[in-house]
Amino acid sequence: MPFLSVNGVRLSYRRSGRGEPVLLITGSGAAGHQWDMYQTPALHEAGYATVTFDSRGVPPSDAPAGEYTMADMVADTRGLIEALDLAPCRIVGTSLGALIAQRLAIDAPRLVRSAVLMATRARSDAFRRARSAAERRLLESGVRLPPEYRAVNLVMQMFSPRTLGDDEAAASWLELFELTAAGAPVAPGLEWVDTDADHRAELRRVSAPCRVIAFADDLVCPPHLGAEVADAIPDCDLVEIPGCGHLGHLERPGPVNGVIVEFFDKH
Repeated sequence: MPFLSVNGVRLSYRRSGRGEPVLLITGSGAAGHQWDMYQTPALHEAGYATVTFDSRGVPPSDAPAGEYTMADMVADTRGLIEALDLAPCRIVGTSLGALIAQRLAIDAPRLVRSAVLMATRARSDAFRRARSAAERRLLESGVRLPPEYRAVNLVMQMFSPRTLGDDEAAASWLELFELTAAGAPVAPGLEWVDTDADHRAELRRVSAPCRVIAFADDLVCPPHLGAEVADAIPDCDLVEIPGCGHLGHLERPGPVNGVIVEFFDKH
């Protein structure tokens, strides 16, 4: 696995396929190989090369001590784009990855050709702010929850009632998340990245064409918050995928991949 050093950290990355590159940015704490389940094969089949990476704090990339900031995450990604000579590139980001893509499109427009922003928002409402505050209080307490509990809590937050009601699917995701929770830990610094700031006004400066993909049952970034992103960006449309939650790209990859490829074929 190759590494490169950017912004004072060493990041692991993978470049594969042939064609114009698409950079895929995961959500907080997720490994880059998550994309290899469904998205990179679909993009390769459509004629695109892909670049995935593990962010700071996610093994085997470096995990600096201390609290991480959104500026850190954006600078890391910007450094990777420049080091690999990808600009201007197509970007797919989900959750925190979509927020990073938004900031790149705002602050470094020359790097972004077009972007798909999945499970995203440009601010937090009252409930989402309360959720962030509660999670940080738990982190400050020093309490470490058992892997089984963390797996149940994450699966409940990340997937739709449709999947939770399917015994076979729910059991498979619970097993996977429990193994992940018990494995190599991600750095606690990731928990401090501020995802609640309101930057709707800044999104009006984005010049790259964008597509927001919202997932109908997303509890973390519900469709009404994704719609605000699409409304704020001048050249942006909105696609809502039914029957999936925050990890809709894993829960319903077929429809998600279809709208990603269709968008990039136009932009």
